[in-house]
Amino acid sequence: MFPSPSRVFLTKGVGVHRHALSAFEFALRDADIEQQNLVYVSSILPPRCAVITREAGAELLKPGDITFCVMARSETNELGRHVYASLGLAKPADPNMYGYISEQHGYGMTAAAAGEQAEDLAATMLASTLGLDFDPDAAWNERKQIYEHSHLIIDSTSITATAECGPDNHWTCVVAAAVFLFS
Repeated sequence: MFPSPSRVFLTKGVGVHRHALSAFEFALRDADIEQQNLVYVSSILPPRCAVITREAGAELLKPGDITFCVMARSETNELGRHVYASLGLAKPADPNMYGYISEQHGYGMTAAAAGEQAEDLAATMLASTLGLDFDPDAAWNERKQIYEHSHLIIDSTSITATAECGPDNHWTCVVAAAVFLFS
């Protein structure tokens, strides 16, 4: 059994190359996580898991480490196609309660819209777990105010990578990741 992560950081990257796998590698490089053996996990933010900066987190990584992460990834080689990968994170006020991380990826959405939707998903999942009474069809801004006034959700945020595919049938890959660290 693995211990629970004590820290997490959010990162994003964009890569372009004539081969899809190399574009993915370049996106991981841009996100500072290319030297890790990444293991994808589902989207629970463990209790008492501190959110730290990308810079502080990347410094703690060692090449070859098995590294757990939640990742959103999208890629295309279609000229002019817009790709996005976004993560939302919602952290409860009670440090003994778990939070949520949501993944969004696809085509055509702006960074602002994708980030808002990913943050909305994470906060809504947490709010429903906490038993908050809200209208799931209400606009995100309305629900966000309910969440903030409840004092049960301390923070929500998002990170998004976007790109538009260029010429020459080169692959464009975008990634957004929540990278877990153990003490």
